[in-house]
Amino acid sequence: MLVDGRETTQIDALDRGLCYGDGLFETLAIVDGRPQLWQQHIERLRSGCRRLDITMPAEELLLQEVTSLCRQRQQNDQPRRVAKIILTRGTGGRGYRAGVATSSRIIALFDWPDYPPTRNDGISVRWCRTTLGMNPALAGIKHLNRLEQVMARNEWQDESIAEGLMLDTRGRVIEGTMSNLFIVRDQCLLTPRLDQCGVAGIVRRLICEDRLGHGLAITEQDVDKPDVLAADELFVCNSLIGLWPVITIEDQQAPKSYTVGPVTRRLQTLFNASLQK
Repeated sequence: MLVDGRETTQIDALDRGLCYGDGLFETLAIVDGRPQLWQQHIERLRSGCRRLDITMPAEELLLQEVTSLCRQRQQNDQPRRVAKIILTRGTGGRGYRAGVATSSRIIALFDWPDYPPTRNDGISVRWCRTTLGMNPALAGIKHLNRLEQVMARNEWQDESIAEGLMLDTRGRVIEGTMSNLFIVRDQCLLTPRLDQCGVAGIVRRLICEDRLGHGLAITEQDVDKPDVLAADELFVCNSLIGLWPVITIEDQQAPKSYTVGPVTRRLQTLFNASLQK
């Protein structure tokens, strides 16, 4: 782990990221020592820094530290790893008023998650009880305040359930605990609007901006449970898992089943082809 360029696992106890969640983070897939979708992650980090008025380190510095750490930890039997960039406002005194000009950065490297390969052929999800609070000032960005997702993910321990779907306080479906949600209906894509809460994910952006070249019509709108239950296909996505089709939504009243359809399969193929090999 690197903290402000130094190899250490220690941070200042008064760092505002620790004290107030005052910061941002990015989680990147590393394949053969190369960070995937680097520019998209940097663009989102830079956008978050502007929104929170945090000093953004030079992109070249961040890339140098990520690749340096990957080289130090490279193992032939682990071609895929996970890198996490944490950027905080820096160290400050007690109180909410920032008064800090220099941001702090943490670069960490982790083993690749033990995702069963069968998840590419469909996963089971559940509805979460924990809801997302609405705050347009923070909507979309990947800030450090993730307690809602932590609470939601700890609602179940059943390993056969791969993800949980979260609603906002008005009952609208927003996202998964770690992923964005897409509905396929009549060969068109529908995804929840993220103007009040939720994280605007990297893969979601690729799909919505058609950077994969899928050519499908996409609508971002308010989504409720009936919209999800009426879907022809359903999938979740993020920059580590890619696209996972949803084949079952566990529900105490009546589980809902889906098939892995051609639109999801096509998008899986296009996304995988877009990654650096």
